[in-house]
Amino acid sequence: QVRVVESGGGLVQPGGSLRLSCVASGSIFNIHTMGWYRQDPGKERDLVATIDSGGLAEYADSVKGRFTISRDNAKNTVYLQMNSLKPEDTVVYYCNASIQVLTTRGTSYEHTYWGQGTQVTVSS
Repeated sequence: QVRVVESGGGLVQPGGSLRLSCVASGSIFNIHTMGWYRQDPGKERDLVATIDSGGLAEYADSVKGRFTISRDNAKNTVYLQMNSLKPEDTVVYYCNASIQVLTTRGTSYEHTYWGQGTQVTVSS
């Protein structure tokens, strides 16, 4: 069993900063790409940033220069440092991880996991 759990959301004033964390745990053989997405109610889930196992990161245009994604492979953790936050960044953020899961038979398979989401609210 594998779990992906986010933390770090909350309320912040415009121009402020927040750091989101996401930890994967369980029967993990390897983690490929990890990322952050966000979703307004009734809308599709949009990519915010992704980072591969080698550290190569990609960002949505709307967050370039303000957000930084990083990961600690030893801790199976991905972070999203969000600076210069704007009211339009208010939304639920979801962690995504492409994980090679180790089975009890010693085989493995790849599966994409989502966290439960964490609310970020930017308001004065």
